[in-house]
Amino acid sequence: MVGESFILGVDLDGVCGDYTAAFRSVVAAERGIHPDQLAEQRSWDFGEWGIDADEFERLHRVAVLEHRMFREMPPMPGVAESLWRLSDAGIWIRIITHRLAVNWGHAVAVSDTVEWLDAVGIPYRDICFLGAKPQVEADLYVDDAAHNVLALRARGNEVVVFDAPYNHGVEGPRVTSWAEMEAFTLAAAARAGHPVQTQLKGLVDDDPTRRLGPRRSP
Repeated sequence: MVGESFILGVDLDGVCGDYTAAFRSVVAAERGIHPDQLAEQRSWDFGEWGIDADEFERLHRVAVLEHRMFREMPPMPGVAESLWRLSDAGIWIRIITHRLAVNWGHAVAVSDTVEWLDAVGIPYRDICFLGAKPQVEADLYVDDAAHNVLALRARGNEVVVFDAPYNHGVEGPRVTSWAEMEAFTLAAAARAGHPVQTQLKGLVDDDPTRRLGPRRSP
């Protein structure tokens, strides 16, 4: 039951999936250049890539609808393994993402997101597509976007910053890996009085792709 579980609200882009790497490949392809010509360390508005607001909107639309970026995005290291261990420990995984920003592209965004989650092997109990994240209930959140972190904290929520070059101006708590986020979540759940049961290594299949049974061929 969700009311008896510790709920972890998990952002996707920049937290579970490497949005910068995926979008970098799309921008490079659209410009006919090598991705190495676009800085890996970028600000929130992609100013280092010479992208203004209108150009970002155009490129993002192309990325989602033509390049199917949400289906092909590389996962963050260790994300599936950590989320499986948290789920096995009794943590309720709630995906919260704002991926419906492309008009007339919602069907593609939703279907590609769900396909990606299954293919990568990320477990979740429910998924919310919306921009105003404070409207979603969770006991702990992890996000990379400064404006989301600040908005959630303004409503009294506990939020962990998933480290990225564009959010260094936001105060912690902060994690730099999913191993750190896993440990932080278990400690937070224990502090809140939620019993957690960790699995002994070797007693369960630690390969998330085998546990979910991906629907997409390699």
